[in-house]
Amino acid sequence: MYEYKELGLVNLKKMLREAYEGGYAVPALNFISVEQLNAIIDAMLIKESPVILLASPNLGHQLGFSMIARMAQAAADRITAEGKDVPLALHLDHGMSFEDCRKAIDYGFSSVMIDGSTLPVDENAALTARVVEYGHRYNVTVEAELGVLSGKEENLATEHEQRQSYTAPGLVESFVKQTNADCLAVSIGTNHGLVKMRPGPDGTLPPLRFDILGEIEKRLPGFPIVLHGASAIIPRYIDMINEFGGDVRNSQGIPVEQVAQAAEGAICKVNIASDGWIAAMALTRKILAEKKDSIDCRSFTLPIRRELSMLYQEKMDMLGSSGNHRLAV
Repeated sequence: MYEYKELGLVNLKKMLREAYEGGYAVPALNFISVEQLNAIIDAMLIKESPVILLASPNLGHQLGFSMIARMAQAAADRITAEGKDVPLALHLDHGMSFEDCRKAIDYGFSSVMIDGSTLPVDENAALTARVVEYGHRYNVTVEAELGVLSGKEENLATEHEQRQSYTAPGLVESFVKQTNADCLAVSIGTNHGLVKMRPGPDGTLPPLRFDILGEIEKRLPGFPIVLHGASAIIPRYIDMINEFGGDVRNSQGIPVEQVAQAAEGAICKVNIASDGWIAAMALTRKILAEKKDSIDCRSFTLPIRRELSMLYQEKMDMLGSSGNHRLAV
């Protein structure tokens, strides 16, 4: 078993506590390529923002949990080499089983999420408590989820393509007490996939359910809450994909002002995945269309890195995390 501290990573405890007290949220940014990882660290160093790297079980199955942890270690080494004390965490996003979480913990992830949200509440609590017991044995933080976000989370369609179920505030206290989870992802109106927020019958976008979030905060004062599915789905990148041979329809993101508002309260961790994927795909299509004779993938990977860095810097500013670089240990 690897220790995440040997890899230069931190868990979420102090990171999220400081976010709660400071009235900002830590960006949790998914990566599926080296270019994305480098872009995240570029932005992190420029903005001096804490960051939570998100790696899915799919990426674990593709690259191996050990390789992902070593990639994160290299990122942490780069931060140290540049003389920064900005905290970096490596978090398993949407672990769907105890085994997913165990593997991530054993190979050096500093934090994991166990997603039992589609199970009956008592089964969700039992599974979460089991992961928490194992994770806390190694000082690894554990995120739980209560309430269901609809839409696809990578290829987990069978678990997540169903009707949304808002988090019931009356359940949160007993759930956190039963599980001893370190933070809780809630459902207040966001979704996974390309449609993050569904328009109402009149075509207007409903606001996030800040009433539910406020009631949860009252019941769990000082406890860090997590918002999933918070990408803006930036129209210019959707247009770029379609202009250069793609066919992406029916997309809708979360208004950035609503995400920023959530980050000022109990929301201490905001997950963003789709915006990075969409921007990278859009730029890849454009560059390949313009450079038809290119045989070197660096013709598109290097420009992608620069563009993604700027995108992630905007996210850090929006969440208020820029400049919040106290070392979390």
